[in-house]
Amino acid sequence: MNGAVPCTQTKVCATSVSTWWHRLQPVKAPVAFAVLGCLWALPACASEKKISDEDRVEILRGLTAEYAKAKVVLPRSRRELPVESTGQWDKAKWAELAQGQPGPAARVGDMVQITKVTFDSEKIVLEINGGQKAKWRNHVQIGMGGATQPLSRPDANAPGGTYIAVLFHQELPPLRTDDIKKMLAPVLDFEKTSVTQNLIDTLPPEQQKAVRENRVIVGMSRDAVLLAMGRPRLKSRETDSDGLETEDWVYGDAPGKITFVTFANSKVIRVKEAYADLGGTTAPNQPVH
Repeated sequence: MNGAVPCTQTKVCATSVSTWWHRLQPVKAPVAFAVLGCLWALPACASEKKISDEDRVEILRGLTAEYAKAKVVLPRSRRELPVESTGQWDKAKWAELAQGQPGPAARVGDMVQITKVTFDSEKIVLEINGGQKAKWRNHVQIGMGGATQPLSRPDANAPGGTYIAVLFHQELPPLRTDDIKKMLAPVLDFEKTSVTQNLIDTLPPEQQKAVRENRVIVGMSRDAVLLAMGRPRLKSRETDSDGLETEDWVYGDAPGKITFVTFANSKVIRVKEAYADLGGTTAPNQPVH
């Protein structure tokens, strides 16, 4: 045997190593130990070609709540819109998945937000604008003074989301946020999000802190609220007895916390939180700090 022996196997068990050792008995010791060292190192080499926990955390931090501009029409779909890791996507396939959905999740030039990132064995799934969730609010009643009314009415123009799956067709390799953004470049423009950072920099310090903590505070503009919380699940307008026109944005899912953000004259004037249980009722408002 002359020279080094290349590592060509991907999995090595104790039995195979033992077999190699017996075969290498007549070979000079330095060469034999070099071969065995290569064999024992194979599992470690293979693990380096897989996505690590550190990679996952970096991607979650880098993509969750990130904004981008749609470069193509993004259909609403309960099923994932496939995008190959090479950046290729099938317009006809997307149209097929969107059949029966009431309009797109985003048109060309619309700002969208990644609201959830999920890792699968051979793909990474991005939830866009909250995905497709059940309209539980259409069945929730709230009351005051013995009278109740629906929390919301069905809205044909209510914001809707979708899902994008980046397909690898193999075990996920080592990846970082920038890698995913490059793969999605044909459909999403992340470069434009520098505008987002510029907007954050113009906010007062307390609002900048709230945006980074995904909170809403009184005095915020609509743009600041979008930066902090993303798109609301529901919007409604009303005029009080004094003629003041207000707009409510609702965030959250039942069962769990529901956040009501009230605007007047384009600024947040009130933030309330309530908790909806499985029966569709809301608990008393909790103080917002």
